[in-house]
Amino acid sequence: MSWNVELHARVGALDLNVAIDGNDTPTVLVGPNGSGKTTLLRMIAGAHRPSSGRIRIGSMVVFDSNEDVDVPPEARQVGYVPQGFGLFPHLPVTDNVAFGLSVGRRRQRRSDRRDAAASLLADLGCAHLAERMPSELSGGEKQRVALARALIVQPKLLLLDEPLATLDPGSRRKLRTFLADHLKTKRGPAIVVTHDVRDAEVLGGELFVLEKGRIVQHGTAEELRAEPATDFVAEFFDTPQSDIRGMA
Repeated sequence: MSWNVELHARVGALDLNVAIDGNDTPTVLVGPNGSGKTTLLRMIAGAHRPSSGRIRIGSMVVFDSNEDVDVPPEARQVGYVPQGFGLFPHLPVTDNVAFGLSVGRRRQRRSDRRDAAASLLADLGCAHLAERMPSELSGGEKQRVALARALIVQPKLLLLDEPLATLDPGSRRKLRTFLADHLKTKRGPAIVVTHDVRDAEVLGGELFVLEKGRIVQHGTAEELRAEPATDFVAEFFDTPQSDIRGMA
């Protein structure tokens, strides 16, 4: 299934102009610090309101300052896992996962949403965590729970912001493999932000490079490694600078 996002928005000093076309394989977004990656995800999800601009997800315009359109986050059909996981510290795992079914149009009876949460936790291999508190979870366990909470609302687009950044190397390798399999075979479209080249290579089909609020290059990891368009892309893939000069 193909999908696309278009965003032309200003927030503070950052002016973002982004168009991303994707399919059922995860799209990976990379770029230097300050390029707007996290801000982009937050604006798509509705967690951050631009001062002006327009955001379209597929055929749905979710924000347009000229037309006074601002679709609330729960109606955007987007699942969002922020950096740090965003779990509610006072709720056990089941209630954290079920939260999305307690608000808005998706609101269900408590027993039904807990049943749905239990089923999804089992699907992600962490049913045994159901009654634990977030403080009792490892980094990898928190990430799976956060993923379950985003998926329970059956989003049309999943946004993951640095999903593996806080994990130790061993946990990162295991969860990277799990996410790659899960996102590519069992779920729909996703945008994954990462600073790690291995994450980009394993998780993604198409890579988009964001610099100063603009997409400056996109393609497969192999294509970007072979012909980097900017210094950042070359450094990301450790391409010697002499090779770039030879391509000029």
